Amino acid sequence: MPRLIRGLADLADGYDVILCDIWGVLHNGASYFTAAAEALRRFRAKGGAVALITNAPNPSRLVRTYLDALGVPPEAYDAVISSGDVAVGLLIERAGTPVCHIGPASETALFDEVLATTGQRPRIAPLEEAGIVLCTGLVDPAREAPADYDARLALMQARGLDFICANPDIVVQNGDALIYCAGAIAERYAAIGGRVIQAGKPHAPIYERALARAKDLRGGALDRARVLAIGDAMRTDIKGACDQGLDSLFVTAGIHRQELHGGAADAALDAAALRQFTAAAGFAPNAAIAELAW
Repeated sequence: MPRLIRGLADLADGYDVILCDIWGVLHNGASYFTAAAEALRRFRAKGGAVALITNAPNPSRLVRTYLDALGVPPEAYDAVISSGDVAVGLLIERAGTPVCHIGPASETALFDEVLATTGQRPRIAPLEEAGIVLCTGLVDPAREAPADYDARLALMQARGLDFICANPDIVVQNGDALIYCAGAIAERYAAIGGRVIQAGKPHAPIYERALARAKDLRGGALDRARVLAIGDAMRTDIKGACDQGLDSLFVTAGIHRQELHGGAADAALDAAALRQFTAAAGFAPNAAIAELAW
């Protein structure tokens, strides 16, 4: 059973670095959580470093722009590391290979970033001509479901195409609703034998990037035992922290609100439900809190 805490202050003295999830912890897609931002600011004021680590399928510079637009105080964090950053690296490694993009047509930031980095933009191709597939999400998440992609996935699997998933999240909170992400399509592709390359949490590459940045923030020294990962998704945030040997703080009123709070925004955490939830997962965070606060 995770330790139930009242605020980040209960844990802060034990850590030098926080790797904090963004969507569901710091904002909900419509507005940012002032208590969460203040908690991170106060951790930094005590001398700690905060790296935001997100499965957003965009370069970190655009994630910063989005945070600014929501009004998130820049004093709440030191750096942003995104799965989009990792996906850009994967595209650069495969330079010259035609890419089929699955996702909203407007989501071209990863291709723009490759162009800015290398001077060469990836060639976008239809599925029948592509050498790899990059998925940033559903083309129309408001009207589609992952099952709508099964015919395309079967064609991809028959052609043996690698599937780069720029956002391993299955769902994300958008205001009061949950919407499907690229990870939901990736999961279906893996289920039929397709090869999926995951760019974000819970997989190692994004943590390697985040910990390297944290080391820089700490002046070249980093004790992993004094790094705390914070997130609201068990299969990405908490699983990733466990796999990397990092302590974790689970924010229970994020995407798992229905299971752990009965769906109500202001309902108390059900401790028995949390015990059953972590037992079923087979791994557990070190501590839990309903919403991040100091």
